[in-house]
Amino acid sequence: METTHDPHAEQPVMRKGPAPGQARLAVILVHGRGDSAAGILGLVDEFDAADITWIAPQAAGQTWYPYSFMSPIAQNEPGITSGLGVIGGLVNSLGADGIGPDRVVLMGFSQGACLSQEFAARNARRYHAVIGLSGGLIGPPGTPRDYGGSFDGTPVFLGCSDIDPHIPVERVKESAEVFRRMGASVDERIYPRLGHTVNYDEIEAVRALLKAR
Repeated sequence: METTHDPHAEQPVMRKGPAPGQARLAVILVHGRGDSAAGILGLVDEFDAADITWIAPQAAGQTWYPYSFMSPIAQNEPGITSGLGVIGGLVNSLGADGIGPDRVVLMGFSQGACLSQEFAARNARRYHAVIGLSGGLIGPPGTPRDYGGSFDGTPVFLGCSDIDPHIPVERVKESAEVFRRMGASVDERIYPRLGHTVNYDEIEAVRALLKAR
């Protein structure tokens, strides 16, 4: 089901791993533009994650919002608000299953990384981790970053190329600084001349965060 005002509501959600009641952690894994929930779940095979439940929501039309994440936010509505609502609903449902935010990882690639980071910034609290692979906070240059709340030491990993054609490196650095200001422990890694992809160093960093107790 899709509506014009809430396009991602009632879209499929794919899951992998144990049921939440049997899981140590839950990862909300958000796909990029043109990808799918099934596609992003392919990343799970890179991790030794038998005790983690993975939850991947599907965007309507395989895109969370139509334009660049650097465009005026109003141009990307209602997609942004709808996508943030999907993530919020999943966090709430995990809470009902006994998995609080401190056992939740917010993780995404590209457009999904942007959406995950924006959700985290607007809903700051202690998470197990926030992981942005080739993404940044949403909005044009000069967007006010007056988010409230504190991350209370949440580990935040931000990885991106210095020549990513979709994600300006300046936005990654700005996002890292916002998270630091809000009390997160930020690991920011800029990879020279990499392109728009996920590399082995990022996989290793994520693996370490997922293993952390």
